[in-house]
Amino acid sequence: MTDPSAPATLDDTLRTLAPQVLGALVRRYGRFDPAEDAVQEALFKAAQQWPATGVPERPFGWLLQVASRKLIDLLRADQARREREFRAVREDVGERTGDDTLILLLLCCHPSLSVASQIALTLRAVGGLTTAEIARAFLTSEDSMTRRISRAKRTVQDSGVPFRMPPEEARGERLEAVLHVLYLIFTEGYSATSGPDLRRADLVAEAIRLAETTAASLPDDSEAAGLLALMLLTDARSPARATEQGELVPLHEQDRTQWKAGSIRRGVELVTAALPRGPVGPYQLQAAIAAVHDEAATAEETDWRQIAGLYRLLLKVSASPVAKVSHAVAVGMADGPAVGLELLEALDHRDRRFYAARAHLLEKAGDREAARSAYRRAAGLATNIRQVRYLNACARRLSEGAHHD
Repeated sequence: MTDPSAPATLDDTLRTLAPQVLGALVRRYGRFDPAEDAVQEALFKAAQQWPATGVPERPFGWLLQVASRKLIDLLRADQARREREFRAVREDVGERTGDDTLILLLLCCHPSLSVASQIALTLRAVGGLTTAEIARAFLTSEDSMTRRISRAKRTVQDSGVPFRMPPEEARGERLEAVLHVLYLIFTEGYSATSGPDLRRADLVAEAIRLAETTAASLPDDSEAAGLLALMLLTDARSPARATEQGELVPLHEQDRTQWKAGSIRRGVELVTAALPRGPVGPYQLQAAIAAVHDEAATAEETDWRQIAGLYRLLLKVSASPVAKVSHAVAVGMADGPAVGLELLEALDHRDRRFYAARAHLLEKAGDREAARSAYRRAAGLATNIRQVRYLNACARRLSEGAHHD
């Protein structure tokens, strides 16, 4: 993550302002596609001119004026309308713009869209990623992603939803959708489901940036703070999570001196402040679990009993299959592998994580043959090549150890 104390680069400035300008245009004109084209034109002109002339005193106003001119041209407005809209634009320059980015996020996460379309539209309209970049991230063709994003824009536009904060009764559900989409973007970036790389740094950085924006726009929302804390605390381990060749290094083998101390400090501060402030939700609890891991100086010093207790709380508010598997592992580490294995065997959902967890606990219990079989089963279900290699290496290690016994 970029050091928040470092001076902003031109790219940083434009990336931050782009969704604010797009939000202002969509709010005023109600047209998504031409507004986006107009903003891209304004960003292009800024990238050409500002390095020579310097960043204007009011860069948002500059971009909004340029984008508005382009949009009015695209809409072929008459001269009278042009003057009327320019007067409105000049008034807009003095308005708050922070809410527009949040409202744009809410629009992109409209409930009429599929989750995949919500993610794609968020990355395009708010994140500023090109369609080609989004297509590469999700291993699909640019044409396919273009069609998906175009359909999503039409769906939002045809829904007739006005560009403003949703009414109070609908706000909670819509904000929950935004946080869920940002969480999915982060998890796909941190643990890529497929492809040659373990991690997609661009998606991780974008998820954190959008979570920062959301948390800043919702200073009293403890779950928004919890999500940002979870991302920071998890991504803090990324420097030690892979070898120089890109192979996976599991948490208990990582060199913790490589972890990002600043991200850990900030994540701990965020979740510590969030937990007593409002209703405790799944992101706060997952952040608290990540904090316990990150604050342990060594793997052996990890407070597994506290982690198991936090997972029990998490299961009460969000009993996902991943949470159930993680709870079983934590209990196995705290109370012995046999207890954890008993919890695992009671689960119905059996995927790569289930078999990897089962293999780990079986190895702890000394059942090498069963552990080797479970590692191979997990490798067979994994879709990321780095995870496949790691799980197969674990199975081979147990096979080699058996030959030496």
